Amino acid sequence: MRYHNITKDDMLNGDGLRVVLWVAGCDHRCEKCQNPVTWDIDGGLEFDDAAKNELFAKADKPYISGLTVSGGDPLHPRNRRDVGALICEFKKRFPDKTVWLYTGYEWHEVRDLPFMSMVDVLVDGEYIDALRDVNLPWRGSSNQKVIDVKKSLEIGKTVLVMK
Repeated sequence: MRYHNITKDDMLNGDGLRVVLWVAGCDHRCEKCQNPVTWDIDGGLEFDDAAKNELFAKADKPYISGLTVSGGDPLHPRNRRDVGALICEFKKRFPDKTVWLYTGYEWHEVRDLPFMSMVDVLVDGEYIDALRDVNLPWRGSSNQKVIDVKKSLEIGKTVLVMK
C-alpha cells in the first residue's frame, strides 16, 4: 500500500480529533475530486513500518478519538488487504478508539469484506459534484451515506449515523 499523508488532529473527517491516513489509489476519478493527486495507485510513498509507527504514535494521544482512512480510495482492490490488516492491528492496539473509512464504493459492494466488522463508520459512495452540499458533515455530496457499520452488520440492513 502507498500513501500520501498522515494528518494529526483532524476535525473534518470523522467525529472528534482524529489521525487520518490518506492512501494512494482510486479508480472512481470523481469530477472535481478534492484529492486527484491520490488517484495513482503507484503514487505517494510506501506505507512501511516507519509510517505505521508514526500513525500509531499520533493515535496514542489520549485526546485522539480514532483513525480515519481516506484517500484516494482505501478500498481500491490493491489496497484492501493492507488496509484491512492495518485496521485490524489498529483496533487490537486501540480497542476504545473508532475507525472511520471513506470509500467511493457503495455499502452493499464492501460490507462483506473480512475486516469490515472492525470499522465503526463507513462513508460510502462516489463524490458527485452536482450533489455537492457544504453543509453536510463528514461528506461532500448528498448521495454519500454515513453508515454505522456495527449496527448495520448486526441487523442486516443499513443504519445511518445521520441523514
